[in-house]
Amino acid sequence: MNQYGRRAHDHWQKHLPSQFAEIADPTTFFAEMGENIATQVRELAEEIAGPDQRGEGFMGKLGRLNRARQEAEHTVMAETLPEPEADRRADRTEP
Repeated sequence: MNQYGRRAHDHWQKHLPSQFAEIADPTTFFAEMGENIATQVRELAEEIAGPDQRGEGFMGKLGRLNRARQEAEHTVMAETLPEPEADRRADRTEP
């Protein structure tokens, strides 16, 4: 299981315990989810980073690629991980 699968596993276990308990094979479920997240992060990071910049040095490129990866990770994880159960219950009770 990759880092994204572990993060998703921990999120579900902590914030979605009833849904987590229903997963028949958590290891496989989160390993597959982690691979899907990694693919999405890689594709989005490439999109965000864009092409190499003229005159861009090694450190400039490294910084650009790291920022793109971080932004992609944040975006994909926010879109992929469900809201905690407590937050969903609060949303339903608000007028």
